[in-house]
Amino acid sequence: MLDLKQIFSVTLILFAVIDIMGSIPIIIELRRREGVIHSEKATLVAGVLMIVFLFLGHEILKLFGLDYASFAMAGAIVIFLMGLEMVLGVHIFQTNTTTGVGSIVPLAFPLIVGAGTMTTLLSLRAAYSLPNIIVGIILNLIFVYVVLKSSGWLERKLGPAGTDILRKVFGVILLAIAIKLFKSNIQF
Repeated sequence: MLDLKQIFSVTLILFAVIDIMGSIPIIIELRRREGVIHSEKATLVAGVLMIVFLFLGHEILKLFGLDYASFAMAGAIVIFLMGLEMVLGVHIFQTNTTTGVGSIVPLAFPLIVGAGTMTTLLSLRAAYSLPNIIVGIILNLIFVYVVLKSSGWLERKLGPAGTDILRKVFGVILLAIAIKLFKSNIQF
């Protein structure tokens, strides 16, 4: 049965973890590099990943003999490399503009659905009912889609200088997030 309080809680928790607003400079950079962001494809892939991980996440990690810390550290490395790209203006991720793969990697995964989102989904599963979690996921995906779709408008409003400043600042923030993820999940 749907519970508005649970839906609201799940939606806010996922919104904070996904942090699509904080990803706007990365989205703009990917759009600039790829030429286009496939908003529908990225949103659909992110939704499928979230639903699959909601139901099978624990089993998938167990199948590969992985724990949450290892998974989070792998995501941290990808985020770190993305931060380096933004700060240094270099391209580490090679893209093929004919495939639109940039809408999937690194946009849908790990930017929208990364280790934090996946781990959060498993935690939510223990505290909330599945229908409420699914509604929370759908509400977040709608917001993600709107942000992705408006990336061109946002880039025009910011202008080249504003976009460049945001890219550098958020690149440093991404590096710090990656280091924090790495530090909090390293095990000796």
